[in-house]
Parts: sequence; structure tokens; C-alpha cells
Amino acid sequence: MFRHKGKRRSYGHNLRLASLLSFVAGIVNIVGLLSVNVLTTNVTGHFAFFSRTFVSEEFSSAAIYLLFLVSFLAGAFCSNLISETIVRKRENLSYVVPILLEIILLITAATLHFNQPDVLACILLFAMGLQNALVTRVSQSVVRTTHLTGIFTDLGIELSQLLFYKTANENFTLKRSIYLKLAIIVCFFTGGIAGGFAYYYLKLKVLFIASSALILALVYDYILLKFYVIKRKVLQRH
Repeated sequence: MFRHKGKRRSYGHNLRLASLLSFVAGIVNIVGLLSVNVLTTNVTGHFAFFSRTFVSEEFSSAAIYLLFLVSFLAGAFCSNLISETIVRKRENLSYVVPILLEIILLITAATLHFNQPDVLACILLFAMGLQNALVTRVSQSVVRTTHLTGIFTDLGIELSQLLFYKTANENFTLKRSIYLKLAIIVCFFTGGIAGGFAYYYLKLKVLFIASSALILALVYDYILLKFYVIKRKVLQRH
């Protein structure tokens, strides 16, 4: 799911990656909204709020929105910095550390009591910047999982292209791309709805569900890697 890159990466790898991490993003997004009234998986709206508060000379509020923007940016920066540093030594582990860091951040957000809601929002924004950069890097910009504006735009374009691209190969490629985007949308909504219902019973502990999903993804990749190593050794002996 994570470790395959370039030509070794298949449609199935991207589909599993997109489904799981968009589900996680959906949970984080609704938890941020219900707990601190902040959308934490994208920064588009925060630019508008920053502009409004700045123009209104509400500079303390503007500074908070600027901090939200920087938190997401810092998450993306750290994600790629970590991956680039580790890939030169252990390529197969270049995705593990960013995911582990995201898990730690989500568990921290779920367990600690924050007197300042803005701190919690910044932690979640940092985690989503981290995830979005990792997914973008791993999938070579094919998959985005933390916001849906671009996904809906691309989906609208590709649905219209079904009316014009008629050859079997073009149709097959186009439909697979559409299915991938639909998977992201459905899983994001599923995470949001499930997280929303669960929040009323678990509050911030809903983030344990998101972190558990990430842990399962790492375990799955590790087991799959071991399976291929054993399979290769068996084939070599024969």
C-alpha cells in the first residue's frame, strides 16, 4: 500500500491507500469540527477567515488563522523532510516514520486535555498536512485524501469525458480513475458520518479509531512484505 513506488505501484495499491486514508481524514475532519469548530483537513476556508479578520483589523483572530495555515504547511514539510532523509538509508521505511508520527499526534489529541482549543486544531491540521504530503509522494500525486475540492473537480471532468472517449482502452482507463475518486469521496463521507455518530459517545477518543486504522495499515504492509520475502526465497530454492 505504501512501499510500492513508480512503475511497481498498481491501481490496487492506490485504491487501498485512498480508501483507508480518506476514511481517516473524514474522522479527523468531523472531530475537529465538533470539538473545536475548526475544519482540520484543508486550509482553503482558513484563507478566507484570515482575510476577513485581517481586513476587519481583528489581528489576534487573523494570527490564529495564520497559525492554522502554517500548521498544515509544517506537517507537509516535515512529512517530506522525514521521507527524503530516511529513503537514502532504508527506502522501505521512508513512509513508516511519518505514519507513526501521525498516529502519535492523533493519540495525543485523543488523550490530552487542551485548555486552548486552537492547540488541538493545530495538532490535527499538522497531522493532516503530514498525511496529505505522504500520500501525494507515495502515489506520485494520483491520490489526495484530506480534501475533496480537487477530487470533485476531476470527477466532474472525467464524467463528462465518458461522453467523448469511446475506445475500449480509453474507457477502461477513465472508469478506473472515476472509481478511484468515488472511493475517496465515499470513504471520506463514511469516516465523517461514522466519526460524527461516535463522537457523541466517545468525544475525542474517536481519534483512536483513526489511529487504529493507520496501525492496521502498517501491520498489513509489514505482513505483505514478509510474505513476498518468504515467497521469493521459496522460489529461489526451486
